[in-house]
Amino acid sequence: MKLEKTHWIGIGIGIAMAIASIWIFNGSRLLYFLLIISLIISILPFMLGLILSQGLKKKKEEKFLEFSRDLVENVRSGTPISKSIINLKNRDYKTLNPHIQKLANQLMLGIILTQALRTFAKDIDSKTITRAVGLISEAERAGGKIESILESVSKSINQIENLKKERKAAVSNLITQGYIIFMVFIIIMLVLEFKILPLVSDLSGSEGLNVEINTMNPDEFSMPMFVMLLVQSFFAGLVIGKISEGSIKDGVKHSFILLTLTLLITTGAKALFA
Repeated sequence: MKLEKTHWIGIGIGIAMAIASIWIFNGSRLLYFLLIISLIISILPFMLGLILSQGLKKKKEEKFLEFSRDLVENVRSGTPISKSIINLKNRDYKTLNPHIQKLANQLMLGIILTQALRTFAKDIDSKTITRAVGLISEAERAGGKIESILESVSKSINQIENLKKERKAAVSNLITQGYIIFMVFIIIMLVLEFKILPLVSDLSGSEGLNVEINTMNPDEFSMPMFVMLLVQSFFAGLVIGKISEGSIKDGVKHSFILLTLTLLITTGAKALFA
């Protein structure tokens, strides 16, 4: 990933806040909580960039559907596919405009359609568009009724987009439930660490108990439970992303949200109750 100005700003603010926290709150229970906030601030620009890039890719896929429909109409009128793409160069397809203009310019320079389409798909880096462009390239190279192939590709993309929207709507409640269940899990772990384990460790002082549990130290369980929460946060986010968006990469943002909640809640609880 190329480091941009916003990335450096986030890293700088995070490092400055970490240094100030160590200088001012060294030895305080708030130190770890403030260090976690510093870490989150440093990582936040990277995550926002990833989320925005994923959203931009989805918008490009939606606009490619519109572009493919217009391309079908042009080819049906008897215009060759290369000429049709050039004719659509100045139409407004929002986020897809730079890619279509580059594609048209390559064709105007004499680059063959197959190679230009391959470059077009590589620049956008979308599985849906890559698959569609591959079909168009094969159809153009093989000859035949290119308009029929383009129409089939357009219908296929439309069906894929509709299925994505239907899946997202169907699992929206499951996503909410996943977040709620995870928050309940964190609360249970915190109650176990700060309420139940200290009570159990004090049972050795009760009269009439012959069970030797005086060696139990609640602090020994703190780190394993913290690690378990982090692991649970990471993989739960990936699962939520896979279910809702159909991609592990889309689950990274959910993992970041859950990890952020886990770190803030656990370190905040330690600062207040430890």
